[in-house]
Amino acid sequence: MVSNSKGTTEHNEIISALDSFDTVPLYNMSKASLMNRTDTKYLLSVRILPELLHHLTGSYKVMEIFQDKVFPYRTTYYDTDDFLFYHQHMTGKLERHKIRYRKYESSGVSYLEIKKKTNKNRTEKIRIVNSLNPDGFDDRASCFIVANSPYVPGCLKPQLINTFTRTTLVNLETNERITFDFDLTFSDIKGKKVELPFISVAELKKEGLSNQSDFLGVVKDFRIRPTGFSKYCFGSHFIRGMPRTNLLKPKLLLINKIKNDYFKSPAT
Repeated sequence: MVSNSKGTTEHNEIISALDSFDTVPLYNMSKASLMNRTDTKYLLSVRILPELLHHLTGSYKVMEIFQDKVFPYRTTYYDTDDFLFYHQHMTGKLERHKIRYRKYESSGVSYLEIKKKTNKNRTEKIRIVNSLNPDGFDDRASCFIVANSPYVPGCLKPQLINTFTRTTLVNLETNERITFDFDLTFSDIKGKKVELPFISVAELKKEGLSNQSDFLGVVKDFRIRPTGFSKYCFGSHFIRGMPRTNLLKPKLLLINKIKNDYFKSPAT
């Protein structure tokens, strides 16, 4: 069940496409947890997502929890007053961090996560079960941040809220995961909100650099190219009009093209 579904034709078609996959329960996903991995992202129209999924049915299974295959997420990103994490990303700093709370809306479980991008372009993620506290980090959260990052918890504040719906495909033999996020919204703590209902963000997560992936062949056939997309950076741009937008221009042009094509073409 999609608790934040808008009931669109695309959602129904996505769910229908997922019903054709074999399923894998969450407890069998540990082999592909990929907490240390390489990431490759792709931007596509949510309208073509059902067709793309149909081309992947023979190679992947879909994660299922209590018969659900799509799940709503809520992420709260933290940053300093001068947006250090944002500027590190936008200036291409090789070693950088993101600190966030991610809540799995279906279960109510919340994690405090630290993501580190290494100078070898790998993503390392560590997390603990911990609930967001509007009054600041509790003792356990503060100790976790101090032990696993160079930052002082008292200097970090919630700067951006992002919600989306996700489905996850997995191939346990090649040890890869593919996530598809849609229904993206961004807001600040004061309630300003921006919605991007027309795009889906696909992300291929692999342990190594091998090109052994049926997904890569499918996106090539669809003429979809890798496109870096940081939800935090783009959300900050849309909500706050942050600086350094020249670095975002090529991807903003792609987003606008997807948007224009989506709204000028009727849903099938």
